[in-house]
Amino acid sequence: MNQIKTSHETEEILQLVSFIIENEEFGIDILKVEEIIRVISVTKIPNAPDFIEGVINLRGKVIPVIDLRTRLNRARKEHDNNTRVIVVEVNGITVGFIVDSVREVLRIPKSIIEPPPSLVTGIDSEYITAIGKLEDRLLILLDLEKVLDFKQKEELSRISEN
Repeated sequence: MNQIKTSHETEEILQLVSFIIENEEFGIDILKVEEIIRVISVTKIPNAPDFIEGVINLRGKVIPVIDLRTRLNRARKEHDNNTRVIVVEVNGITVGFIVDSVREVLRIPKSIIEPPPSLVTGIDSEYITAIGKLEDRLLILLDLEKVLDFKQKEELSRISEN
């Protein structure tokens, strides 16, 4: 018996972790996420760029922590009960990104995402890989590797080795 597959059944599905910064919803590939934790004690690092919050000790591993709000040119915000650190691996370096809140894990068909418009306002468009068109909202897909430039990746690598 032949089975006819609809295009929906064979369509590639993206699995994303969505989170909020200010009033905007962002998404990152779930495969890059190691874990999501509450904000723990952060040790400041002298002379670090202002978007580097400091480092944390996560089960004996020193991890640089980046305030994603500041990195995306948003005003700083005091941490609250919803603030989370999304621990990811970027180019072999484990890094924590502080976000306002984590919303959900999404499974969306690749067909509902499209490249960002040529005139993206609000944040540096170089960080955006795509825009997801959900039923009632838009989801900005971030490229975490581009959030950090080469020099910053080297600095973070040095920090996490110490």
